[in-house]
Amino acid sequence: MDNVWVVFVTALILFLSIVVLTFFQKLFRLKSFKSRDNHQLPLGSMGWPFIGETADYVSSAYTVGPDAFINKRRSMYGKVFKSHMFGSPTIVSTDAEVNRFVLQSDATVFVPCYPKSVSELMGELSILCINGRLHRKIHCLVAGFFKSHRLKSQITTEMQSFVQQSMANWNEDRPVFIQDVAKSIAFQLLVKTLISLDPGDEMDLLRKHYQEFISGFISLPVNLPGTMLHHSLQAKKKMRKIVQKIIQEKRDRGLYKDPKDVVDLLLKDASGHCDKLIADNVIDMMIPGEESVPVLVALAIKYLSESPLALQQLTEENMKLKRLKDQNGEPLSWKDYMSLPFTQKVITETLRMGNIIMGVFRKATKDVEVKGISIPKGWCVFTYFRSVHLDDTNYDHPHQFNPWRWQNKDMSSTTFTPFGGGLRLCPGLDLPRLEASIFLHHLVTRFRWSAEEDTIVNFPTVRMKRRMPIWVKKVKLD
Repeated sequence: MDNVWVVFVTALILFLSIVVLTFFQKLFRLKSFKSRDNHQLPLGSMGWPFIGETADYVSSAYTVGPDAFINKRRSMYGKVFKSHMFGSPTIVSTDAEVNRFVLQSDATVFVPCYPKSVSELMGELSILCINGRLHRKIHCLVAGFFKSHRLKSQITTEMQSFVQQSMANWNEDRPVFIQDVAKSIAFQLLVKTLISLDPGDEMDLLRKHYQEFISGFISLPVNLPGTMLHHSLQAKKKMRKIVQKIIQEKRDRGLYKDPKDVVDLLLKDASGHCDKLIADNVIDMMIPGEESVPVLVALAIKYLSESPLALQQLTEENMKLKRLKDQNGEPLSWKDYMSLPFTQKVITETLRMGNIIMGVFRKATKDVEVKGISIPKGWCVFTYFRSVHLDDTNYDHPHQFNPWRWQNKDMSSTTFTPFGGGLRLCPGLDLPRLEASIFLHHLVTRFRWSAEEDTIVNFPTVRMKRRMPIWVKKVKLD
C-alpha cells in the first residue's frame, strides 16, 4: 500500500511540475514576443494552464449563450482580446476591420484552424482544410458551378418540386415542424446537386449515415471504439463508400463529360483529383443542406411570425408575383425569386440576426500586426461575427427584427459577413437565398399560419429548440 502512495505522490508531483513548466514556458514566449515588437498583445486572460478559458466559454454558451462570455471580456478588455480556447492561445476579435483583415488574408498569413474533432472528421483533403493552389482550384470550380445560370435554373425547378410535394402532405389538424421539413427538402436538393442522387432508399441511407457523421463534430477528440468521434468517423466511411460507388459509375459510363453536378465537375477537371478527395469534399458540402438552409428558413418564419407588418408586406409582394405569373401562364424562374426586393431584405435581416455561422477560426502562419494589435505566429484568431452583427454602433436597435433597415444599407459592408469572406467565402452563398425565397413564396401564397412559442438555441449550433412548429390553414385563391 505504501508503494502505491509513493507512486501516486511521485506521479502527482511530476504532473504538477509539467503544468508549472508549461505555464512559465508560455509566459516566457509571450514576454519574448513583446520584447521584439513595438506593438503589444491585446489585453485578456489566458485562463488555466492547458485548458485555458475553454470550459468557461462552453459552460457559458450552454447556459446563458455564447455572447455572455464574449461580451463580458469585451467590456473588460475591448473589442479585441486574448484568451486560450480549444487548446490554442487565441485572439478573439469583435472588430469589423480586424475581422475583414483576417478573412481577406491569404494562406501565407492565415490558415483554417478547427477543434481537433472537426479536423479529423473533415480530413486533410477537405476544401475547408486545404490551402494554396489546390484550395483555389477547387473553390473556383465549385463557386463557378454554383453561380451558373444552368444550375440555378435546375435548382429552382427541383426546389419548387420538393416544396410542393412536401406542402401537399401538410394537414391543418396537426403542427408542421418547419425546421424538420426544411432539412428534408434542403438535403434532398443538395445531394441531387452534388451527386445527382434522387430521393429513395439510397438517399435515405446516406442521410442516416450523415446524421451519425455530423453528431460527432462537437465531441472529445478521442478516436476509440465507443466514443462519439469514432462513431462519426465510421459513419463517414460508409458515406464515402456510397459516394465513391457513384463516382466510379460516372467514370465508367463517361457521364461526367457534360457536368450536371459537382462530382461531374471534379471528374472532368484535368487536375485528376483522386476519388477520396472528391468524395470527402462532396460529403463536407452536404453540411449546409442539414444545417444552414433549414435554420435560415425556420428563423425567417419565427421572425415573420413576430412581425405582422413584415409578414403582410412579404405576403403582398409574393401574391402579386404569383398572380402575374399565373395570368401569363409562366413558371417562376430564379430571377423572379431573387428580384423580390422585400423578400430579400427579410432574408438579409434574418442572416444578420440569426448568425447561423457565429464566426470562424484562423491560425497565423507568421507574426502579424493589424490596427496596432500583435498576433503571434501559431496563435489562432476567432473572428466573432455575432458581435459585429449585433453591435449598436453598426446597427440601430440591433436585436430588433427590421427588414426595412436594408432599404439604403450596403450589404457588402465590413459589418455584414454571414458567409465569411475572402478566398474562403462560401462558394454556394447564393443558394441559401434562393432556397429560402422559394420556400417562403410557396408558404405565404398557399397558407396562413400561427406559430407556437419557440426559442433559438445558439450553441453548439444555431437551431430552434422545438423545431419551429406552426399550424397552417390553406388559402382559398380567387
